[in-house]
Amino acid sequence: MDPRLNPYAPGAGNPPPDLAGRDDIIERAAISLDRIRNKRAARSFIYYGLRGVGKTVLLNKIRIDAEARGFTVVPIEAPEGRTLPGILVPNLRVALLKLSKGEEIKDSLANSMRALAGFANALKIKYHDIEIGLDFEAERGLADSGDLDVDLAELFFAIGKAAIDRKTALVIFIDELQYLPEEQLAALISALHRVSQYQLPVTIVAAGLPQLLGQMGRAKSYAERLFEFIPINQLEESDARDAIINPAREEGVEISNDAIEEILNQTQCYPYFLQEWGKHSWDAADEPPIEKSDVDKASIFALADLDASFFRVRFDRLTPNEKRYLRAMAGLGEGQHRSGDIAEALGKKVESVSPTRSSLIKKGMIYSPGHGENAFTVPLFGEFMIRIIPDST
Repeated sequence: MDPRLNPYAPGAGNPPPDLAGRDDIIERAAISLDRIRNKRAARSFIYYGLRGVGKTVLLNKIRIDAEARGFTVVPIEAPEGRTLPGILVPNLRVALLKLSKGEEIKDSLANSMRALAGFANALKIKYHDIEIGLDFEAERGLADSGDLDVDLAELFFAIGKAAIDRKTALVIFIDELQYLPEEQLAALISALHRVSQYQLPVTIVAAGLPQLLGQMGRAKSYAERLFEFIPINQLEESDARDAIINPAREEGVEISNDAIEEILNQTQCYPYFLQEWGKHSWDAADEPPIEKSDVDKASIFALADLDASFFRVRFDRLTPNEKRYLRAMAGLGEGQHRSGDIAEALGKKVESVSPTRSSLIKKGMIYSPGHGENAFTVPLFGEFMIRIIPDST
């Protein structure tokens, strides 16, 4: 069928044509943000889950909706190797400049601009990735102590006052939050705790891998009371069906039941993989309806695409020892595996491979669902490891 009309959208953060199964989560976030803007108690949101479950798509949807409803939004991705001040300063500068448009700058807004200038100036030496120049003068003694915990709280406090005057709320959207060092994560949690105590309209909506729960708990023991931690998993079967059926139906194309069952079986109802199989099944079909034979052909191309991109970019970041560790883990089958079993498969002691395990957790390749246990953060990655390294010896 005509690939120009193909409705499916695989890709990193690409919005699917049908955001099935997420309506309740989106509405919960909207309610919470409205409460925060109205100075009512509500918690910030943390979404966590494996790669490919649609966390980034969900974050973007909530952000776009919030911006359309008059919130001041700050979109951030926390890449490896960057600091919290380094990613916050330029994005908060843009947000404050947006707040200053259209009206005379009130004292509270000018104060928040001076606080940001002091914050950046004080931390440039300590955190070397703050490179942006600012348009406003710093005020001595305001968010400029050089202590991230103290200064970030003062900065959020000043911005919260300005947001009240503008009858809005500042919402910081952070993707890949697990890459923030824990001491900086602790400062962020502490600052949000302070502004929430004064019911100032500053909050975050963030997403990350499953290890984020443990990281936040270690950073601040009260994190579980300050945030709503919401797991984002693969779709329920009924929602996965909608994600496949509805986009095709919008184009006047039906999909046979056998074809749908095969797509669900191949993808395990993970949103990213549903889009991949939907795209390739559409392209494989000569004419509607899409049949199981089309899905069988599509599976070959879908796996080839995943192996060349989605899986491969992660594989290429691994050291030889890390590849051997993951191949041994994959050879144990699906699910969670104890560190001792992986070490035994490698013919080594647990202590000798623990640095490799720690490195893989830091890179976001695996996480620990329980003490001494390990699981892939990327669905179907174990099968990929077996395909790319058939012989683990």
